[in-house]
Amino acid sequence: MATFFILCLLIVLLLTGMPIFAGLGLASVAIMLVTEGSISSVADTVFAKLDNGLLTAIPMFAFMAHVMIKSRVVDDLYEAANAMVGHFKGGLGVATVLSCTIFAAISGSSVATALTIGSSAIPQMQRFGYRPRDAYGVIAAGGTLGILIPPSGPLILYAIVTETSIGALFLAGFVPGILMALIFAFHCISQAYFQKERKDSSWIGWKNCGSALKRSIWSLLMPPLVLGGIYSGIFTASEAASIGCIYALLVGAFVYRNFGFKELGETAYETVRTTAMLFMILAAAAMFGHAVTIIRLPIELMESVTALGLSPLSFILVVMLVIFVLGMFLETISIILITTPIILPALIQLDINLIWYGILLMINLELALITPPVGMNLFVIKGIANAPLAEVIRGSLPYVLLMLLGLFLVMMIPGLALWLPEIAGFGR
Repeated sequence: MATFFILCLLIVLLLTGMPIFAGLGLASVAIMLVTEGSISSVADTVFAKLDNGLLTAIPMFAFMAHVMIKSRVVDDLYEAANAMVGHFKGGLGVATVLSCTIFAAISGSSVATALTIGSSAIPQMQRFGYRPRDAYGVIAAGGTLGILIPPSGPLILYAIVTETSIGALFLAGFVPGILMALIFAFHCISQAYFQKERKDSSWIGWKNCGSALKRSIWSLLMPPLVLGGIYSGIFTASEAASIGCIYALLVGAFVYRNFGFKELGETAYETVRTTAMLFMILAAAAMFGHAVTIIRLPIELMESVTALGLSPLSFILVVMLVIFVLGMFLETISIILITTPIILPALIQLDINLIWYGILLMINLELALITPPVGMNLFVIKGIANAPLAEVIRGSLPYVLLMLLGLFLVMMIPGLALWLPEIAGFGR
């Protein structure tokens, strides 16, 4: 009954149109006032949650992504992908997926990936005969890879909430991320055979292909630099983000020579806005987690699950269904911060691997980005293409089914997520 009341209260608040952090905060305050008659514990709760050095990685990765976007380094990335595979049947779609995959490993942001690659790819795909909705769909879906392929902001948040290894989670996201990209690419190829009007790109020759790869080398070096330093133990995730920022600034200022003090100020402003919004949600989620702990909701949930006798797989299926529904109304970070503290005790009780669950959660959150009515990537594509939202949704629907297939595969074959972390010697 308490769970139902809390969810109803939170949904009503969010449906009024108020920001996520405000809805979480008000629901938390209401619970604390009813149960304790005081909100004196709010300050300590928020400070304890935000007093974490790992959080410094989030604004750094955001700044790095904004610098790469502002200096237009990613334009060469798309041109190189198109040069390599654009001449094959359905190759332009595959090139778009490939570009999204590589940029996801640079930015760690799904919205940034969809925005950046979409701005370059959508006009090109339409020029070569792709139906508008097909172009919208592949960009919206390819953009979601930003939260699965490391470095990933949502993965960092999940690691902080569950106190699991960021390095292990980053490694765990590689194989599922590549699997999803391959599924998307196969769909683009198979779809092309049923649409004869597509021309696709012509082969530009090995020399021009090599030139395109040479121009994109600066963006291709970013993932090995950042991720290689983390996995080799040279620096931590926060230090890696700082190194990535310095690298992006140097490339923009001295290689591309289009990033000056004006662009630096605009980038810093966008980073501050993004980070402030995220940290406010994080603080409000900490309050919400404290509030539900006061009313013993996690304990009651764990006891209910134990009493039902659900197997770990059955529990995961139920949780994934709930998160899929929540994803239609809430954005990804809010889902992580609302659901994870509640179900974490049950995950531990049922001996469910937290790294495996984290990857399942990320794939489900990818779905949240392209499922209406609140799919962030859908709105991004609508904005950059000036397209009807209904057309964007139609183009994205096949990819919802493909993501569900990927989620099912990782759920049935945990080794897809756990293989690399186990080889690297990470624990649970």
